[in-house]
Amino acid sequence: MRRSLTALLGVLLLGLSACSAAAGTRTLTVLASWEGAEQEAFEAVLAEFEQESGIEVDYRGTRSVSQVLRSDVQKGRPPDIAVLPNPGELARYVDSGDLRPLGQEFGEQLGAQWLPLHRLGTPAHYTVVVKADLKSLIWYRPGTLPGPPPRTWAELVALSGDLTARGQVPWCLGMESQSTSGWPGTDWIEDILLRRSGPEVYQRFAAGELPWTSAEVRQAWQDWGQLVAQPGAVRGGTNGALLLPFGDAAKPMFATPPGCALDHFASSRISGYQQYEAKPTVADFDFFPFPVVSATAEPAAEPAGVSADLAGMFVESEEAKALMRYLAAERGQAVWPSRTAGATFSINRNLLDQGVYRDPLSRRVAQRLTSGPWCFDASDMMPATMSDAFQRAVLDYLGNPGALDGLLEALEQVRLGVPADERLNLPCGR
Repeated sequence: MRRSLTALLGVLLLGLSACSAAAGTRTLTVLASWEGAEQEAFEAVLAEFEQESGIEVDYRGTRSVSQVLRSDVQKGRPPDIAVLPNPGELARYVDSGDLRPLGQEFGEQLGAQWLPLHRLGTPAHYTVVVKADLKSLIWYRPGTLPGPPPRTWAELVALSGDLTARGQVPWCLGMESQSTSGWPGTDWIEDILLRRSGPEVYQRFAAGELPWTSAEVRQAWQDWGQLVAQPGAVRGGTNGALLLPFGDAAKPMFATPPGCALDHFASSRISGYQQYEAKPTVADFDFFPFPVVSATAEPAAEPAGVSADLAGMFVESEEAKALMRYLAAERGQAVWPSRTAGATFSINRNLLDQGVYRDPLSRRVAQRLTSGPWCFDASDMMPATMSDAFQRAVLDYLGNPGALDGLLEALEQVRLGVPADERLNLPCGR
């Protein structure tokens, strides 16, 4: 009798599995780096998709997303969809055949300037920008600077020196980010190179075609040192910045009196600031564009740096394609910004007129992000070996600015060892 019941239960379970498969209730797995408030916001996006489609989604969040994805792919058990900030890394999965192409209809909802990024240097569509960030920004508290925000590099250097002379600390700076420590410094080098040498040189740098020992790259490092390596320029000194988590670096900016005055960071700082204990609102901080070299140039009209979180499909299925279409569609793009009071940004320009961005500060970011011209974050396009070496070099430079020549020589050797087919070349300045 027991054996008969077991057999009957097995038949029933098989029948239920078949019905589930027929009903299309397969659960998708999505791997990304978001945790905490970001995870809650993205899960709200997924919840809207589940309600609309009836497809269940299992979200897996980890700060070690690259390592986890690499391990899962090697084991033959990749997630259905993974979200990475590195198009260069995703391009490697295109080469290996692990990242699956999407249909041509995905290109219909994108601005022309974003198409090369979605295609990862190929004719096919491989990714969807889930959200984007505007870089080339310097944040400050209105009323705390001795004059108007600087427009040129010379004015920025003068402001930094003036603040130091007044007994104030100019720069909020933190480099600690677990396995990716140093990346906030790579943003500095990239912004300086873009502003000083222009988009053509920057594009060659991002694509691995410009030697690290070139005069342009060397000057960018030296310019950064001119600001942050000076005595009193950084709260806690450069050695303190090596140990300070990047997310906590600007907390002193909201103290009374402010412990630092200027914070070079992307638009994601809007949400980061509002999570500090001081609970600042968007009226308590502002930004100015990264300064230009020439006094005749307008900073807001020059190419800005951008970064993005890109979703790619690693297991092809109708369910996975449905989620990718939702993430690319206007309705999917609107969920996250609307849930975060405009602290998260979409590349869809149509959202500007839909009340998604509820304050002038967020609207300014969204307007700039969707209008261009821009250049994608260079280190995010580099192969992992190159970007890792770049991040380590930033830490070494802050620890000993006098070692710059040796650091650039070492970076150049890494560049020369990168095969040409591992380099991603995307348009810059459009």
